[in-house]
Amino acid sequence: MDYVFLGGTGIRVSELCFGTMSFGGDADEATSALLYARCREAGVNFFDTADVYAGGASERILGKLMAHERDSLVIASKAYFPTGKGPNDRGSSRYHLTRTVEASLRRLGTDRLDILYLHYFDARTDLEETLRGVELLVQQGKVLHPAVSNWSAWQTVQALGIEAHHGWAKVAWHQPMYNLVKRQAEVEILPMAAAMNLGVCPYSPLGGGLLSGKYSAAADAGTGSGRITANPMYASRYADPREHQTAEAFARFAKDRGLHPVSLAVAWVGAHPAVTCPILGARNVEQLDPALASVSIGMTPELRAEVSALSPTPPLATDRAEEASGQGYGAR
Repeated sequence: MDYVFLGGTGIRVSELCFGTMSFGGDADEATSALLYARCREAGVNFFDTADVYAGGASERILGKLMAHERDSLVIASKAYFPTGKGPNDRGSSRYHLTRTVEASLRRLGTDRLDILYLHYFDARTDLEETLRGVELLVQQGKVLHPAVSNWSAWQTVQALGIEAHHGWAKVAWHQPMYNLVKRQAEVEILPMAAAMNLGVCPYSPLGGGLLSGKYSAAADAGTGSGRITANPMYASRYADPREHQTAEAFARFAKDRGLHPVSLAVAWVGAHPAVTCPILGARNVEQLDPALASVSIGMTPELRAEVSALSPTPPLATDRAEEASGQGYGAR
């Protein structure tokens, strides 16, 4: 396992991050311990959780598992989504952020979050108010670095401008969705992150399991279970038949080259020049092992281009399609 610098923070993290959304949910406490141990054995030092994962159980379990080696790890959590039934139990208000971060610290048994992701853009709260709340948490030592997840490029740049104006700690990471069938991040988010020297830790490198190869095999057998078939959110997210066609072509591509589709899918995400480390997820060690093995794939530019050709390249943000063909008038 190699270690890479996370944006301009000076922090080095493993080239793979493990997301603990399954802890306390799809993975019971014993299975979670096995997953954690396997990650540490492989050299993973970066773990991602959230206040809402399994109703807080993910943070509690991770806190127990990491207690003996807290200072050897980089820990990220998140805030925005509902943590209760009260009218102020969600969002990115200073009020909610303060309370939910303190609750996360208690569950994790730690004095700080190395990274706090704003889990979603809160259009109902003034952005300066949100960032002021995060800055206060930084000044109190409860958060080291602010970060964002599921934000657009313009929202992120707006935050960076406000932080620069006030001299506040700047957003240092971006966590977008990114995989072979969801490539919109290539249009603006990834170029923005590279230009601003932000770390990028994409989630869902397997497309909710669509790129794992199991769904095409299950369809052939008339069976199958997983997020896309069992979870309405994922079923809706990956409802486009073209995405399933890409996944089937990808599974054939991997098989023809003797590669595990999970390893190849994760390696493809990690090889983008703007990506720091993909976030892995697993319900058991059998799912985890091929994802960890992604670091052993020699992802050359040629191989990545072949894989990329299996899915449509997203259009330019300007919609000037001629520029992609070299026929634009703006070239210098």
